[in-house]
Parts: sequence; structure tokens; C-alpha cells
Amino acid sequence: MTDMTQVFNSMENTLRLQNRARAERRARKALQEQKEFQEKLRRASAGALELERSASKVRGAEDAVRRDQLMGLLGAGV
Repeated sequence: MTDMTQVFNSMENTLRLQNRARAERRARKALQEQKEFQEKLRRASAGALELERSASKVRGAEDAVRRDQLMGLLGAGV
């Protein structure tokens, strides 16, 4: 094996290691981004659920007011 062959082999191995390291970093970054996205979805879902609960309470309160008004009108004989 000549010195140049050793140099080329060393360069090739270095490039392989660098490529592998880049691929591993990309994989870790993709996994982290996926986790962050899932957390955002979870928070959005929880927020939507809370909004729906609040809207349901408001609708229930409005219905109760209407019912009470109707009962008042019926009780007054209108």
C-alpha cells in the first residue's frame, strides 16, 4: 500500500464518518421537531376542548335564561 493510497483511504473514512454524523444529527433534529409538533398539537387540542366546554356552558346558561323567561311569562299569564 502506498502512502497516497493510505491518504485516500483516510480521507474516505473521514468523509464517511462526517456523513454518518450529519445523518445522525438530522435524525435527532427530525425527532425533536416531531416531538415539538406533537406537543403543539396536544396543546391545541386541549385549547379547543376548553373552548368547546366554555361555549357549552354559555349555551347552557342562555338556554336556562330563556327557559326562566318563558316560565315567567307563562306564570304571569301572558
